[in-house]
Amino acid sequence: MSSDKILVAKEGGIGRLTFNNPERHNAMSLEMWQRTAEILADFDQDPAVRVVVLAGAGGKAFVSGADISKFESERASADAQKIYSDAVAGASTGLRDLSKPTIAQIQGYCLGGGLGLAICADIRICSENSRFAVPAAKLGIGYGHEGIGRLMELVGPSVTKDIFFTARQYTAQQAYNCGLVNHVVPVEELKTFVDDYAATVAGNAPLTIAAVKQSVAELLKDPGERDFALCERKTAAALGSQDFIEGRRAFMEKRKPNFQGR
Repeated sequence: MSSDKILVAKEGGIGRLTFNNPERHNAMSLEMWQRTAEILADFDQDPAVRVVVLAGAGGKAFVSGADISKFESERASADAQKIYSDAVAGASTGLRDLSKPTIAQIQGYCLGGGLGLAICADIRICSENSRFAVPAAKLGIGYGHEGIGRLMELVGPSVTKDIFFTARQYTAQQAYNCGLVNHVVPVEELKTFVDDYAATVAGNAPLTIAAVKQSVAELLKDPGERDFALCERKTAAALGSQDFIEGRRAFMEKRKPNFQGR
């Protein structure tokens, strides 16, 4: 795959992944899904990366779904469809399970698989002109229960049914009202807002954030599957860290803390 379909940058503790297929509204091919999973895994392992931001190039879409022009070559048989589905699942799971906080920066269309990916991020920040939909019912596509479950965690069962049953587009304000996105900002302010938000998160204590993220993940599981011992270990690691000492000292000295993640 031409590497320019996915752009990668690391700076100031922020890892950035940009979907760069603007002529197709950043529609995703098999190779783009696979590459996304690889990049997310690299971000997860890189201690210099404190927070991850995903965005779409071109200003018209985050991700508009699957690249239909690739269906004949990538999804024409049952075997090919399984390979494609596994690639989507790999990218989605990689984002959902990333140990670091993740932000979806959404401008324009966020449809189908794009919405499925966005809801795997911890935070969604969108522009006022963004539109959200899952058009599966207009295409006759079956939709897996895991993706439905992730959406339902955010917006509840009734809104999930509305999104799927009608396949209609939600405005940014409607998405905010139902809890699908965390913030809605003017188009011209989106990048600055996300940059500032990501910088704030990157400057906070990584071990504290990791412990909170783990606890939220465990609380969303079925009671019999929850690993609260893991949560307690992560919380104890934060309390026993040099960062905790640094945080206390910085507070007393009225200065910005310099957290190292240890």
